[in-house]
Amino acid sequence: MARPLEGLLVLALEQAVAAPLCTCRLAEAGARVIKVERPGGDFARHYDKVAKGESAYFLWLNHGKESLTLDLSLEEDKALAERIIAKADIVVENFKPGSMTRLGFSPERLRKDYPSLILCSVSGYGAAPELRDRKAYDLLIQAESGLASITGAAEAPGRVGVSVADIAAGMNAYQGILEAVIARRNDGHGTHIEVSLFDTLADWMTVPLLHYDYTGKAPERVGLRHPSIAPYGVFETADARQILISIQNEREWKELCAEVLGQPELATEDRFSNNLLRVANRPALEDVIGAIFTKLTFAETSRRLEAANIAFAALNGVAELSDHPALRRMTVETPSGEVSLPAMPVRQNGETPSPGAVPGPGQQTEAIRLEFAEELA
Repeated sequence: MARPLEGLLVLALEQAVAAPLCTCRLAEAGARVIKVERPGGDFARHYDKVAKGESAYFLWLNHGKESLTLDLSLEEDKALAERIIAKADIVVENFKPGSMTRLGFSPERLRKDYPSLILCSVSGYGAAPELRDRKAYDLLIQAESGLASITGAAEAPGRVGVSVADIAAGMNAYQGILEAVIARRNDGHGTHIEVSLFDTLADWMTVPLLHYDYTGKAPERVGLRHPSIAPYGVFETADARQILISIQNEREWKELCAEVLGQPELATEDRFSNNLLRVANRPALEDVIGAIFTKLTFAETSRRLEAANIAFAALNGVAELSDHPALRRMTVETPSGEVSLPAMPVRQNGETPSPGAVPGPGQQTEAIRLEFAEELA
């Protein structure tokens, strides 16, 4: 199956999560991605050893790439990087702000010398001058952006259980690059794309921020509930299973009361007759629903919810995810053998592209050095 980005060359000056996720998506779409690793490798290679001795993070984010070991403090290696950039369509970097300029690869110079180049810079805090040099990792940005303050149960802030700042920033970078590729096909010009982890989570925090700006009150931490919709939360069934239900409108609320709870009169009770009242009276509402659910098994509750066309989900753990009927998997070759990963999330015409292999540290270094050897006069 032909892939949309075939023929594009990407140089990835990257490490950790955000930029590697972006370039992994580019590789999955058919681009050739040359990943530059420092001697010793991307430090994400050493986050863990859970997958046959390989890092789960690295396998997830780096299949389909070529690995080139460079020491960019050496003039010879910088010259090789320059020769690759001269032929590249896209350069992605998430070095510490200012590092590219100190290495001689300032965005201004690259845009001048290579006007069709698409350069994407991923940083922690973007253009904020007082913060631009501060180290920025995912959990730090979850805290700094306010996300942690609205995550978790009432008694304490919490971390979102995966690296959402990194993941979302990587996807923003991917989106920006795709837009730039389309624009370049029209006018031939490249661009400099800037994405920051903080800007990314600030965008995600729009609704809580608007609540604060216009009411003076931010949403409270409500655990497995929705702060502004009720009922939207978790309940326990008779067999000690946990089930989440979600009511999005008044029609669904009436259906829940009549078809699932067996109490149609509840829908028009003064405390619960609209969403604002249900949120204001959430503890009483949840007591009523919980008392009914604890008399029903998970299977019976599910059947009733399905019959009434009410949205629900099991509160699963990772063990249940591993066996979930909706989980698609793909097999990826790694330096230590085959590893099963979740399949690429985007399918085209019902097909999922086969993933490329995960490279060993510097695996393609010799071949790339020969390919981009300095031409002799």
